[in-house]
Amino acid sequence: MSTERTLDGRTVLVTGGAGFIGSHFVRLLLGRHPQARVINLDKLTYAGNLDNLKDIQDDPRYEFILGDIRDRDLVGRLFERVQAVVHFAAETHVDRSIHDAGEFVLTNVHGTYVLLDALRARPSIEVFVHVSTDEVYGSRTGRAARETDPLAPSSPYAASKAAGELLARAYHVTFGSPTVVLRPSNTYGPAQFPEKVIPLFLTNALDGRSLPVYGDGLHVRDWLYVEDLCRAVEAALLRAGAGSVYNIAGGSELTNLDVAGRILAALDAPRDLIRFVPDRPGHDRRYAMDGSLIRSLGWKPETAFAEGLKRTVSWYAGNRDWWWKARTRSL
Repeated sequence: MSTERTLDGRTVLVTGGAGFIGSHFVRLLLGRHPQARVINLDKLTYAGNLDNLKDIQDDPRYEFILGDIRDRDLVGRLFERVQAVVHFAAETHVDRSIHDAGEFVLTNVHGTYVLLDALRARPSIEVFVHVSTDEVYGSRTGRAARETDPLAPSSPYAASKAAGELLARAYHVTFGSPTVVLRPSNTYGPAQFPEKVIPLFLTNALDGRSLPVYGDGLHVRDWLYVEDLCRAVEAALLRAGAGSVYNIAGGSELTNLDVAGRILAALDAPRDLIRFVPDRPGHDRRYAMDGSLIRSLGWKPETAFAEGLKRTVSWYAGNRDWWWKARTRSL
């Protein structure tokens, strides 16, 4: 069941707003809702970058708070000031979760619990949007996943995201908390941290370095341009009913090998830069979701993969200083 909310005169707390998707969303929210305010709570771990928000840092409607979503006192004080929450903050890199899952559990599970417990104490908050991932469904060998399908995460990262969204569901069922869960497919675009596959391939190719492709390269992902995802989050913020769950599918299923080839072609780089490497443990073969339900909120993807990749390639080619500093900071 959908509803209709306004952001006029409202303050929205965005967790992880200095990250890739969060920074795009903060900018979209301020640009499309001139009567709204945004508080950005970010811990500024290796993937958080205030350079992503330089263009709006002096906007009087925007406030940055350096802090951790696990800080109960800080979260409680911030929840007193806001009417809506969009929760992006998370550890997200699968390879890192395989190496050490501890921080993923602490941030993605315990951190989400801290936010939800603060939400329970604040009935003035109208909506809490929890951004999850398509990876909670695990590998799909048959039809695309629907929102009612069971969760079957394969990696520690995906399991921690599934746990976070199940907590959101439990707080809605038990306490009536106004939670909404979104499951987007693989998101890409400008200013994505260069450990993720598309910016990794792009920055390596720009440096004349090899593109590491896991296994046979035929693992399939559905790609979603970041601005399309931000519009979907906005639609949920404005119209999703409490307790609802939506898949956000990009409608662009491609193998990793195909993505690598398209990036090399866009840069006129040699295909022999592709280097096959041993597959990672628990690597899901295919992600695929049925994204028809969210269309009831007036959303659909608008950016074809070819166009989104063109914009992304152009951004990385023109912002070497940004990704060089980001890559160095993560070492």
